[in-house]
Order: sequence, then structure tokens, then C-alpha cells
Amino acid sequence: MTDIPVKVSRYSRRQLFGSAAFTILGLAVCFLILVGKPATQPTQYPEPRRPLVDVIVAAPSEHSISVRTQGTVEPVRRVGLVAQVSGKVESVSELFLDGRFFNAGDVLLELEKADYEFAIARARAQEAAAVQRVAEERGRNLQAQREWRDLGTSEANDLFLRKPQLRAAEAALLAAQADVAAAELALERTRVRAPFDGRLENKLVDLGQYVAPGTALAQIYATDRVEVHLPISDSQLALLELPLFETAASSYPEVVLSARFGGERWRWQGQIARVEASIDRDSRVTFAIAEVNNPFGDSNSERPPLTPGLFVEATIAGKPIQQSVELPATALRGDNTVLLVNEDTRLERFPVELIRRARDRVWVRGIAPGSNVVAEQSSLLSAGAAIEVASVRKDNG
Repeated sequence: MTDIPVKVSRYSRRQLFGSAAFTILGLAVCFLILVGKPATQPTQYPEPRRPLVDVIVAAPSEHSISVRTQGTVEPVRRVGLVAQVSGKVESVSELFLDGRFFNAGDVLLELEKADYEFAIARARAQEAAAVQRVAEERGRNLQAQREWRDLGTSEANDLFLRKPQLRAAEAALLAAQADVAAAELALERTRVRAPFDGRLENKLVDLGQYVAPGTALAQIYATDRVEVHLPISDSQLALLELPLFETAASSYPEVVLSARFGGERWRWQGQIARVEASIDRDSRVTFAIAEVNNPFGDSNSERPPLTPGLFVEATIAGKPIQQSVELPATALRGDNTVLLVNEDTRLERFPVELIRRARDRVWVRGIAPGSNVVAEQSSLLSAGAAIEVASVRKDNG
């Protein structure tokens, strides 16, 4: 009976030792797993690639910026040819047709002359009668002087000497001569002559039509010069050297007119001749007037004439602008700023003064010499961003 408790006690002790050893082993394994594993290494992300930009080295200098505008060609002189006397159109010249050229003094049409020839005959008859009367009065005056001298008196009465009658006869002769001259002038005016070298734009009468004094016969214009009224805005006006007060020493800029005609583009050289006397009340622009001499050129020239009504583009030479920089239009931002590259190859936003904007170029002022200006804007570029310079070039100045 005493052996059974002894066996149970040994078995319990062995089981206790096994559980303790298993627990210790598990704890050791957990310690090794938790403590002995290698330290976690941070993830290394590659640095993003910097944007590549083209850079322009600013070199402020003097630029003459041309002003572009447009207008319609008009003749310097356009007049309505009118009749000065009445009558039926008796004959018309071959020059009296729309579009025909003529020279000063050419007869364009003639009115009936019969009435005016009759008037000349009557006026000359009256002139002859007046001449006769003057001769008679002079003879009577001489006879009166002899009679008065025979009387032995030194002072004679003017009425006795017929001096008033002589003066009246001489005045009547002058009037008769004036009537002859007026009748001859009226006869000459039946021939309607061209007042200058020009072109007939629109004829208004024809053969057999009766006209009265003041009746419009045709619309004509001179061909020696044409002009173009060119609108100039306030910003463009600042680029031009236009005299505010016209004097003998005033100098106006040159202008080049161009237009498409017959499928080709042609050019004419002209000059600003004057400025309109008032500013347009609707558009608030100033109109400069360009003139071109000999617009129809030589008949042997291949260049077409600068005909009135032709729409032309004009390029006016501008005055020199000091300390300006010429850049591509892509370098300028919408808020009139540019991006500069600093010494750390980072971008800085810099405000500038916009002088002139063309289709693909801009002229600005306010950039220091040697500044590196980004040539083209991009949505990837902003102030403070780091960049890489792809190429460096100088401005066009």
C-alpha cells in the first residue's frame, strides 16, 4: 500500500519538468523572432527628373519696332465734274467712259454751241457800236475845245467840252468788251476739259442729254497720288515718331503698303504725310494718312496699280526704343511676367513692361542684362521649381 503514492509523485514531477522546459523553449523562440530579426530598411525612392527648359540670355538694346495697321486706298483728289453752262450734250470723247485715263486739258464732252455763238455775235455788234460812239464823242470833244479856244477863254465848261458824254461812251465800250469776253468764255465752257491728269470713276450723263449749270457730269480722281487713312491705337502711337505740331522741319516715318492682287502679294513704298485733325469719336483712335506717289506706275511694270478701293496692310517704321528685350511670345505669361532661372537653377517670377506684342514675338522692358529667361511657358513650370537648362541662346537684339 505504501508504493502507490511514491509512483504517482514521480510521474507528476516528470510531467511538471517537461511542461516547464517546453514553455522556456517557446519563450526563447519568440524572443529570437521578435528581437533577433534584422532592422527594417527605409524605402529609397528615386529623385523626380527636373523639367528641361531653353534659356535666353537677355541683352537689352535699341529696337525699332514696326507698327502694323490697315486701311483702304483713296485718291488724294476726287471731284465731281459739273457743267458750268446749260445745253444738250452734243458729243462725248472716247475718254469719257468709266475707268478711262485722261490728261489735263483733254476734252471729255461738248455741249451745243449755237446759242453761245449767237451771243458772241450780238456782243461783238454791241462792242462795235460802242467803239463808234466813243469815236464820235472824242471828235465832238476836240471840236468843242477848238470852239472854246476861239472864244479866247482859258477855262472851259466840262459839259460844253462833252467830257461826261465821252466818259459814258468809254464805259459803255468797256462793258461791251466784257460782254464779248463773257460770251466767248461761255462758248469755251461748252467744251468740258479735264482739270488734271486722272481717271474717270463714274460717268453720269451721256450723248443727247440736256444739262443745266451745276449738273454733275462725272466723278473723277487724280492719279498722281493716293492716300490711305491708317488707324493708330494709343499703344501703337507710343511706338511712332509723329510730330504733334506740323512745321517745315517736321519729319514723318516711312510706310510699306502690301496687298494681295491676282494671287500674289505686292508692295508699295510710301510715307506718312500728315495726321487727321481730330481723334475718331467712335473708336478713339488717331488716323495717320499715308501717301504714295505715282500709284499707277509705268505701263511696262508688272506690279499692279494701287487702285482706289484696294484694301492694304501697312507697316510703319517705329522710333528707336531704348533698353528693350526681344523675346518669343511664348516667354511671356498672361500676367505680363516672365520666369527667370536663378543661380540655384530654380525659377523666379519677374514682372516686365510690355512694349509691343506681335504674332510670335514680344518686346519688353525691365529685365536686367544677363538674366536667364525661360523661352517657353509650360504647366510644369512654376516659381520655385528646380529645372535643368537644355540650351542657352541670346535674344534677337
